[in-house]
Amino acid sequence: MKPAFLSAAIGALLLGSGAANAADPSQLLKKTEDKVIEWRHHLHQHPELGNREFETAKYIASHLKELGIKVETGVAHTGVIGFLQGGKPGPTVALRADMDALPVTEQVDVPFASKAKTEYNGEEVGVMHACGHDTHVAMLMGTAEVLAGMRDELAGNVLFIFQPAEEGAPDGEEGGAKLMLKEGLFKKYKPDVAFGQHVTSSLPTGVIGYRSGPLMASADEFRITVNGRQTHGSRPWGGVDPITTAAQIIMGTQTIVSRQIDITKEPAVVSFGKIDGGVRNNIIPDSVFMNGTIRNFDMDNRKQIFEKLKITAENIAASAGATAKVQILEGYPVTVNNPELTKEALPALRAAAGAKRVMEVPKVTGAEDFSYFAEAVPGFYYFVGVTPAGKDPATAASNHSPRFYVDESALKVGTEALTRLTLNYMADHKAR
Repeated sequence: MKPAFLSAAIGALLLGSGAANAADPSQLLKKTEDKVIEWRHHLHQHPELGNREFETAKYIASHLKELGIKVETGVAHTGVIGFLQGGKPGPTVALRADMDALPVTEQVDVPFASKAKTEYNGEEVGVMHACGHDTHVAMLMGTAEVLAGMRDELAGNVLFIFQPAEEGAPDGEEGGAKLMLKEGLFKKYKPDVAFGQHVTSSLPTGVIGYRSGPLMASADEFRITVNGRQTHGSRPWGGVDPITTAAQIIMGTQTIVSRQIDITKEPAVVSFGKIDGGVRNNIIPDSVFMNGTIRNFDMDNRKQIFEKLKITAENIAASAGATAKVQILEGYPVTVNNPELTKEALPALRAAAGAKRVMEVPKVTGAEDFSYFAEAVPGFYYFVGVTPAGKDPATAASNHSPRFYVDESALKVGTEALTRLTLNYMADHKAR
């Protein structure tokens, strides 16, 4: 996930005042602060790619078992599940952290920098937690320790989800949140709600960014192969030019969003990222391959874009005497924050970060597979800023960059936010 919202989002929405009689975890949170940072250092030094988080899973499972939490491993290949049963009846709250790193060679000068290397797509690459998933795991481990220390007081249960492959499973494999649900995770544990968080360099340290409704876009890939007929470049009339046809398709598909979709409903983007065809300047080739992405914030619009992309490409190709084969690979759906749950969550966020440091942020055209969890049950997902004072979040190295830097003082905010979200939700939804 690569957030792209403006760091200058100003003005927190001040709604409500706090959940009724939620237990105070302050002392336990204080005791975990240094541990969370230590865990993050270890995880950062030992990153693993999606569906290959074997040592990460062992590290997490060992911690949860020490806390007396019921542990399940091997979920969706390498995922770890912890289930904490509270001392009193109440709802089940799911808390999720993603575990996987990226094929990125670290350029951050810190003592615990990653030196790891592995093979990715047939090449040796560096491995780095360049999106901050190491911090997500460490903060959820800290939250687990706090809540396990309060188990007798908990009016409900907690489902800790340590999820692999958020950045995508290797080619030919399934993975991530979708596979966890396919294997029956929510059917087994029946959570009432799901919470998740993501660190971002686009906000100052400790500032929490949220949004009700659509927060992050769906992300889908398309592949278009234009088939013409080879001829010499000096005699284009002797064949069918797939390059010119491909250019017309690129321009034509830009009208899908600008002229055919109701963008007053939600914005959308159709972008081409790759075009490949031909081997020589004076030979018109038989075919051209194009590859791109679709981002949008409305699932009905998404379906329309799929249909119109296929029709536009095929008809433009036909008008030139060529053919176009369109393949759409559906990715993550829109990440939607349940409006009522968002409203309920704000007091907990303000208690963790301070009322003036919780702010509404614009939509993010990056994508997240937490979206699958939020489709299954009411979900709430938010951002925690990690760019230190004195640095401009607008120019700080973004998530996925080899220079992505985390101000670790933000981790206590994220740990407290997850903890208070859980306790406040339980307090507001006690068993009757």
